[in-house]
Amino acid sequence: MKKLWNVKNGLYPVMLALIVVIGVLSGCAGKDDKTSEQLSAIEIGESIEQAVSLKEMKKADLNKLQKLYKIDVDSVDDFILYTSISNVKADELAVIKMKDESQAESVEENIKQRIEAQKTKFQDYRPNEYFLVENHVLKTAGPFVFFAVSKEADQMERAFDHAF
Repeated sequence: MKKLWNVKNGLYPVMLALIVVIGVLSGCAGKDDKTSEQLSAIEIGESIEQAVSLKEMKKADLNKLQKLYKIDVDSVDDFILYTSISNVKADELAVIKMKDESQAESVEENIKQRIEAQKTKFQDYRPNEYFLVENHVLKTAGPFVFFAVSKEADQMERAFDHAF
């Protein structure tokens, strides 16, 4: 029996490698990666809030979402929306989950209209805010539309991407 575990006959390294492989595979088996259908905009928003401070922004409701982005609210599955606490600031964060992924593109177009309006508003009046609007992040991922205007827009985007 001692000979089976002898390093010279090669069985010991094979058994050790097998144990390591089983350990690695069993470690991966417990992970529960969420798909975009399982994720909610609120969960993504919580991830973003852990990455950046939103204390300079206020949470907005469905009426504000519809007003800012001209979205058919019946097509929205879930969302988070934060806007600046002051009308002289451009800060904005929206994560919108559409009921149908095909609607995300039209929402993105509506947000582009909002961006242009904000550029016009801030261009001559508040150059620093204009810069933030100019350097916004707008993207879609499955049924989600992500929009951020902030000094920390890149960190918000990373948190959004990391949620998937």
